[in-house]
Amino acid sequence: MTSLSRLPDDSRVWVFGASRALADAEIARADSALAGFLPGWAAHGASLRTGHEVLERRFLVVAVDERSAGASGCSIDALARHVEALGRALDVDLLGGGRIWYRVGEEIECCDRAEFRARASRGEITASTPVFDTTLTDLRGLRGGGFERPAGSSWHARLLPSTGVAGGA
Repeated sequence: MTSLSRLPDDSRVWVFGASRALADAEIARADSALAGFLPGWAAHGASLRTGHEVLERRFLVVAVDERSAGASGCSIDALARHVEALGRALDVDLLGGGRIWYRVGEEIECCDRAEFRARASRGEITASTPVFDTTLTDLRGLRGGGFERPAGSSWHARLLPSTGVAGGA
């Protein structure tokens, strides 16, 4: 296991968003849990060069340098089971699908797609609202500004009321 900063840009990445902000002790527990799991994480017996980090108190990022060995379906399932168990231990949902994270001032809010649309229709969320893209697949996207960007320039734009402004979906 290594730091995310030492992994190449083309490393495969998984971003798990927490349903609420994590406290310092919970972040330490998540770091410890992943530090215990990732060194033994393997795909078809081959060790994986990995890294992890908790970003913004909300996002658990796990990356694999697939140049020497790639994550397989079974190894990805093992990671998902480990993250699910970690979420249960912390009493936070880390695997719930369909959620969207966006920034309001310094805070990060989370809601499902229907609520995101409703908030956008009420003007609470606009094309300039910063959103987080948890669908990124490589570290290049995470490092290159693709993780947090205005809703109007991400796939989230299709959930905003039509304004005649093109969004980068």
